[in-house]
Parts: sequence; structure tokens; C-alpha cells
Amino acid sequence: MLKKQSKILKKGSLQMQHAHLKSSHILKGAVGKHADKLPDHHFKKVKVKRGLAGLGLFAGEDIKKGELIIEYIGNILTKKEADKVTTCQYLFEITRNHTIDGSPRWNIARYANHSCDGNAESDVKKKRVFVKAIKNIKEGEEIVYDYGEEFVKEYIAPYGCNCTAKKHLYGLKSDEQVKQEAGNKKKE
Repeated sequence: MLKKQSKILKKGSLQMQHAHLKSSHILKGAVGKHADKLPDHHFKKVKVKRGLAGLGLFAGEDIKKGELIIEYIGNILTKKEADKVTTCQYLFEITRNHTIDGSPRWNIARYANHSCDGNAESDVKKKRVFVKAIKNIKEGEEIVYDYGEEFVKEYIAPYGCNCTAKKHLYGLKSDEQVKQEAGNKKKE
């Protein structure tokens, strides 16, 4: 049986999905007694909308450097269970033997995109993953962080990096450079 990541998940996924539906209204500017209440795994107001690479995670308020933004949540898989998953890009290894499956849509931390010059970072503590600001982030700004060399080389490098960094990490090329090189090969 799969262990759950945080207290809120122990209540069951249906309640979590219900909490997410309520929170999406809260995060979009609800009023009344619940307007300031965030889900247990949110530390700052955030919202999901079009970003650098598909959907992205955006600050719903100003966030100061060093502040926690959100927890990356999902089912905790054993190494054996994680090795059987072949199509998920939302696996986050937390120890040698445990991985968080962040694929459920109610884990909105999964929408934070990769950037070679991020404004946030992931921080693993006691089998939990927190996304923390490493720069001041203005309301409306996309929350992005470096996914790490292994992920980047496997999933991002073949298509090129969509981030706006002037210098890309890990020898990455921009998505425009990858497209241009592919066009040059077709001409040859």
C-alpha cells in the first residue's frame, strides 16, 4: 500500500480534490471567511496558467527570498514501485529508496517549470519536498527552478530549453537552437 506524503492526503484523494477545487476559487480572489485560508501544503498564494513550457505556476502574491512557497505532494513510492513507472515526468526522488509520484493534478507544485536561472529551488527535508524562493518573486511572476542535470538531460535537452536564461546549464541549447539545427540537417 502506498504511503501518503502529508497529513492532508491521509484524508483521501477525494477530499484532497475537493480541497483543491475550493482552493482554486480562493487563489483566484474569493472573499469571505475562507479568503485567506490556503491548503495545508501551500505557504503562499499561487495559481496555474500558461507559462514557459505549457502550464506554469505563478505567484499570487509577492514572495520574499527564503520564504516557502508550496510543498510538492503525492503518493510516496518505494524504489521498486517507482522503477515500474515508465511514463511519468513527475517523479521526485526523495531518498535512495523513496520517490514522490507528483502526477495527480491536485499537486499544483508540479506546474513549476524548469529554468536554468530559477527564482526558486526544491528542498528535501524528512521525505518531503518544499519549493522555496531564492530570489524575491513579484506577484504574477512565474515560479521556476532548476530540475537538475539528470532530468534536464533526459527530458529537456532533446527538445531544447524554453527558459529565458541568457546562459543555459548542462550544455543545454535553447529550443530555437535545436529547431534551427534540425532544419539545417534536413537541408543537408
